[in-house]
Amino acid sequence: MIRLDKFLSEMGLGTRSEVKKLIKTGQIAINGTVAVKPETKVDTDADEVSVNGRIVKYQRYEYYLFNKPSGCVSATSDNVHDTVMDYITDAVHDDLFPVGRLDIDTEGLLLITNDGVLSHELLSPSKHVAKTYYARIDGEVTWDDIIRFKEGIDIGDERPTKPAELVIKKSGSVSEIELTITEGKFHQVKRMFEALGKRVIYLKRISMGPLKLPDDLKTGTYRALTQAETDMLMQIKSGK
Repeated sequence: MIRLDKFLSEMGLGTRSEVKKLIKTGQIAINGTVAVKPETKVDTDADEVSVNGRIVKYQRYEYYLFNKPSGCVSATSDNVHDTVMDYITDAVHDDLFPVGRLDIDTEGLLLITNDGVLSHELLSPSKHVAKTYYARIDGEVTWDDIIRFKEGIDIGDERPTKPAELVIKKSGSVSEIELTITEGKFHQVKRMFEALGKRVIYLKRISMGPLKLPDDLKTGTYRALTQAETDMLMQIKSGK
């Protein structure tokens, strides 16, 4: 249950004072009956709210797939750098945040939402949600590196990293790889390669759990998740 004026305000119909004017002038109806009080409680699952005959569906959570550019930080605010939230311009709610973080110079897939439960499920170490990165490496990546990554890498923490899947796309003085990990340690991908005497010169996340970075989503742009993508995330949220 939620107050009518809060319902309308959260759905982008205006500030509390603005939606109260809509109610006062008889432009709002609940289940076909004109509403007269802003404090009227609305069942967001059962009641039908309309504005001048147009039905307004309640959406508590928003989910956006963002292709993060280099140079912005994965935070809701920062005194020095632009944040990923500066790119999200048409969200309804004002409590969105990035799920996890990408380094300032790392590009790629980032989920933006206000669903705290889902964020916890995706980031919890016990859930082992896979994250895949594309990277260019200064140095030749070899079959031996594949074995080392599969065994876990000592990056100076208390324990080695969990097994990771390394796929070599191109091997040479500058190698191209894809790496799938199930953790989110600080600078993990860079530190894993540094432990093998190699340096990451470009890094981009291309997937997280069931989400894949679309080829047509330009760097610095975002879109709402599709229903299919949302449904897959809801399975993770529900523990299935």
